Amino acid sequence: MKRKKPFTLLLTALLLAIVVAVSAVTTAHNIRQTAKPVQATPSQAAAVRDETLDNMRGIWVTYMDLSMEYEADKSEAAFRKKFETIATACRDLGCNALFVQVRPFCDALYASKLFPASHVLSGTQGKSAGYDALQIMCDISHGKGLKLHAWINPYRVIANQTPEKLSKDNPCVKDESMVLKTDTDVILDPSNEKANKLILDGVMEIADNYPVDGIHFDDYFYPPEMEGQDDAQYQAYRDKAPQGKAMDVATWRCYNVNMLIAQTYLSLHREHPEMVFGVSPQGNLGNNAALSADVVNWCAKKGFIDYICPQLYFSLDNPALGFEQALSDWTALDYADGVRLYVGLGCYKAGTDADEGTWLEKNDILAEEINILKKNDKVKGVVLYSYASLYEPSAQQEINNLEKALNAPAR
Repeated sequence: MKRKKPFTLLLTALLLAIVVAVSAVTTAHNIRQTAKPVQATPSQAAAVRDETLDNMRGIWVTYMDLSMEYEADKSEAAFRKKFETIATACRDLGCNALFVQVRPFCDALYASKLFPASHVLSGTQGKSAGYDALQIMCDISHGKGLKLHAWINPYRVIANQTPEKLSKDNPCVKDESMVLKTDTDVILDPSNEKANKLILDGVMEIADNYPVDGIHFDDYFYPPEMEGQDDAQYQAYRDKAPQGKAMDVATWRCYNVNMLIAQTYLSLHREHPEMVFGVSPQGNLGNNAALSADVVNWCAKKGFIDYICPQLYFSLDNPALGFEQALSDWTALDYADGVRLYVGLGCYKAGTDADEGTWLEKNDILAEEINILKKNDKVKGVVLYSYASLYEPSAQQEINNLEKALNAPAR
């Protein structure tokens, strides 16, 4: 283990102080009310710039896109062929980065000493596919000039009964004290020190062993349907807090998530300054409160993230929340130096009756949204959700128009 240098120890203390200061004043019921600016702490080393960071044209490649579970041929050769097709198609569309889901359910699509092999490749969690999918994906992506960001679901263990069965080697089976359970989901408990160490060690396992270009968290934090599952943990926190100084439960949950985000940023920048770290939260800014995702402060205070990529999966005319209003909410936030804003676009809605049928009214909605983003100086790129949606028959004209807009010069 590397010995921490005095500067690193000081930086850690300062960074955690920022998290405490921010969390103590954050109210999850009104996440847009933020603390007064806190003195920013510099990262130990700034991430090495690459050509994609200020001109991001990414695409999310989900575990479903990568799945070999129902394939007759589950061999390494078959996986290589599948991913070669994915990477080629994304490059030809005009993308320059892939955000590939490599740890969807407290499991791994790579060689891990911490997590069991994912069912996504072999069909059974804990059963090795016999090859290292992440190394293959890094090799193929970089060979085609594409960046590869490792997409992790940090807390998720089971979602809507998927996977159907956890491996006996799953750390959450070995130690159930690390998890919280709702009616449909199981997550690693954000307040549990062992759970947070597992997540952080898992991030560094990827960063230490694979030439990924970044680490990417998505929008799964505390489930919105929490109904006292963490009452005992919160009471234990209150019992230890100085009298009159305990945070309310909503602020405490935000604090727990903030600690993981800050620790991930610090660890990654300390050991791998060439990599970036970012989060893709809910597109409706206000919805993040229910997930204990303190996105306003992640953007405004240096030491949390390198980029934020809200999922603005809305049509231009969505009656509930239109794309331009959602974009305005995000661009109105304060951003610390070095924190970039990317925008996630919902290609999966093209050609469907989503957003009260407004996606059926035109076939160039995504193209118009890209053109809007190109004119906005605060936006440094787009990420498309998802690879599979590019091939939906009802969306083909929309995708064709998107491709033209994506590759056209900025106006």
